[in-house]
Amino acid sequence: MSTVMIIVLIAVVVVLAAATGVAVTRGRRTGGGRSLKRRFGPEYDRAVARHDGDTRAAERDLGERVKRHGSLRTLPLDPAERERYAARWAVAQERFVESPSEAVAEADRLVAELASARGFPDSGHYEDQLDALSVHHAHHVHGYRSVHRAALGTTGAEENRAATEELRAAMVEARALFDDLLADKGDRSTTRPGSDKHTTGKRSTGITRRGVQHG
Repeated sequence: MSTVMIIVLIAVVVVLAAATGVAVTRGRRTGGGRSLKRRFGPEYDRAVARHDGDTRAAERDLGERVKRHGSLRTLPLDPAERERYAARWAVAQERFVESPSEAVAEADRLVAELASARGFPDSGHYEDQLDALSVHHAHHVHGYRSVHRAALGTTGAEENRAATEELRAAMVEARALFDDLLADKGDRSTTRPGSDKHTTGKRSTGITRRGVQHG
């Protein structure tokens, strides 16, 4: 075999090896992206939007969250604690009738405290707590984000019907995450917040898991 042919063969091998490496790398990245999208659901899309459409940056962000918080194990709640949290949420819902801003602020505190009690980062570290919740409760974590933002901007909200409806929607979204955190997956008999056992007063807030009731 001539020297020229040997050089050509070596060049072909090098090119094929490089192409294979690129294909494998792309396959791993795409596979990882699909896995993250399945795990994070709507939170994946929010991460991409937050990074101005940069999918790689969003996936790095989400991957780091999984590394930091993926091994977290939820701490149990004893029945008395669960009942206390459920009762406090019911009172917050009742309070919404007279003071939406106070009710939303209490809902924000309750989610933070309950998350901390279940083993998530301390309630004083909102961003870290939010990241950890997004890893384990990705489909409902936006409810915490919504109610937290609402709680920070509720001045005079009772005087503005549109703002009050926004607060009501934030309470509804936060309720889904609160229920997830409150429940023991193996115990479906737990009294849910807002049930008749814990409702105080005679008027309803119209806040439900399925949406906002008017009238």
